[in-house]
Amino acid sequence: MKLLKPLFDNNRRWAERIRHENPSFFEQLAKQQNPEYLWIGCSDSRVPSNQIIDLLPGEVFVHRNIANMVIHTDLNCLSVLQYAVEVLKVKHVMVVGHYGCGGVRAAMGKQRLGLIDNWLGHLRDIYRIHQQELAGMDDQARFNRFCELNVIEQVANVVSSTVIQEAWLRGQDVAVHGWIYGIDNGLLTDLDVTTDRQSAQNQGN
Repeated sequence: MKLLKPLFDNNRRWAERIRHENPSFFEQLAKQQNPEYLWIGCSDSRVPSNQIIDLLPGEVFVHRNIANMVIHTDLNCLSVLQYAVEVLKVKHVMVVGHYGCGGVRAAMGKQRLGLIDNWLGHLRDIYRIHQQELAGMDDQARFNRFCELNVIEQVANVVSSTVIQEAWLRGQDVAVHGWIYGIDNGLLTDLDVTTDRQSAQNQGN
């Protein structure tokens, strides 16, 4: 007995629809993946990477975790980054946060949540660093700005990683972007913190 039969039914309908639209799609997809983009996003089920940017399977490499964080000791995330940059040769790394992020909200509170507190500690460090800016805002504005600041800080973490630094030393053109997604309107906003090899050299990174 298949307890999740509706999901298998959905899968068959989806595969049939794709084959109808492009009969050779799966045959071509099976041969290789050649994405230009790495999406580092939140695990939140309301933020589906491919659908948001309207790209098909094979067009975006994806890593997701709670609150879209890039931590220098997280070998999972760093391995994805390395594979994307060094093997797949992606041209763009997008760190994508979203408003209404539950991880960000949890980091703003004092409630103890167990194991995840070890992960949220990194977010609480960001809050502490930007506490002066955040203190003068009402709760909703503070929440929204903290979501944005988290993305900005994670972009800085990607840029300072050995993977990106070594790629730029090799002369590889890969840019790092910071975006945020509005669950209430479906729109992405560029936070204007894009860093590429040229701008990093100009800034002395």
